[in-house]
Amino acid sequence: MRTLNDIIPPSRRKETGSLTNSYGREPLNLSADKPPKFPYMTLGIVALVVAVSIGALFYFSAAKVEVIPATVSAAVQSSFTANKSSGSLPFEIITAQKIASQGVKSGGSKTVNSSASGTITVYNMQARAQKLIASTRFATSAGLIFRIRSAITIPGGTAAKPGSVTAKVYADKTGSSYNVGPTSFSIPGFAGTPQETMVYARSTSAMAGGASGSVPIVDSAIEEQARSALKAALAPDLLESIKTQIPSGYVLVPGAITTTYESMDSSPSSATGMVEIKEQGTITAIIFPNSEFAKGIAYSVAGLGYQGEPLMLSSADNLLLASSNIPDANDETFSFTLAGTAELIYTVDKNRISAAVAGKTRSAAEVALTNYPEVKRAAIILRPFWRKTFPQDPSSISVTVAGQ
Repeated sequence: MRTLNDIIPPSRRKETGSLTNSYGREPLNLSADKPPKFPYMTLGIVALVVAVSIGALFYFSAAKVEVIPATVSAAVQSSFTANKSSGSLPFEIITAQKIASQGVKSGGSKTVNSSASGTITVYNMQARAQKLIASTRFATSAGLIFRIRSAITIPGGTAAKPGSVTAKVYADKTGSSYNVGPTSFSIPGFAGTPQETMVYARSTSAMAGGASGSVPIVDSAIEEQARSALKAALAPDLLESIKTQIPSGYVLVPGAITTTYESMDSSPSSATGMVEIKEQGTITAIIFPNSEFAKGIAYSVAGLGYQGEPLMLSSADNLLLASSNIPDANDETFSFTLAGTAELIYTVDKNRISAAVAGKTRSAAEVALTNYPEVKRAAIILRPFWRKTFPQDPSSISVTVAGQ
């Protein structure tokens, strides 16, 4: 007798077997009927990357001009006249003072009786000039009296800028007690008058030379050798000291310096049998506002075609100033010659540059900047890449200048 297996072909048997389980039932195919999940996470990551990229483009966006200023090296051989604190070429006077000492062996003693002396600057805040006769007294706060030996006239001035004149004063009495340091002076003769507070004096260096009694002496050859060594030691210190006094924006030109030395009286040293040799050095320098000085040089150079653009002197090392005398506090003008090579650099006004390119395309901005002599070369930066023009508002444009 035939069975069911005999009736179903072998190829169909496998298919039939696959549709039944151990219980003879067909299994449920759940995966075939479940819809696929939407890729929310993938789309979220893509959107985040796009947003960050766009944000970065705007964050790092820029409208910038990087300028390299124009420079010129000019040969100079001209004469100039400067005016004290005024005019197209003003000048200022600065000074520095130092004292150096050295102990040497004493060669005996001598009896002396001398008065101290020194230099003071007398100031006048009155509008009119003030005359002071010879022997006018000047008193320190401690009551020490010094006198001038020649009449002087102090020019008028104001409280903000008093007139001034320098004068030498001599102690009323002998002795070392008058060797006072820098101090202020009043004029006793003006007590109780309006001039009492309007005319006064100050010293910037110590009074010296006052002595009384027996003082040690030194062999002249030894003393001269010691003083020469002190001067040599003072010179670099004085130069360094004057350089620290140069205000920002001013320039000191080689040759605009004079140095003087004053031999101060010897005094007994703390070491037995030794004498203290002292030498005082004073350095005076003439300084100029850099921009005004550079303009004066540029105007003096024929063929430069200078039209008054802002300039700076980048280096004065190759210039030499020569003058018959360095002015003092009483001089209002200063005449000198200048020779050498001036290294000039144009000053770039950032606001002027930003205004020149505002609202312009890259190519138009490049053309516009060629009309500015202070610009040697300029790099234009516009970001993001699709930005084609500068903003209309100049304040939104960044300008950087190399070296400034």
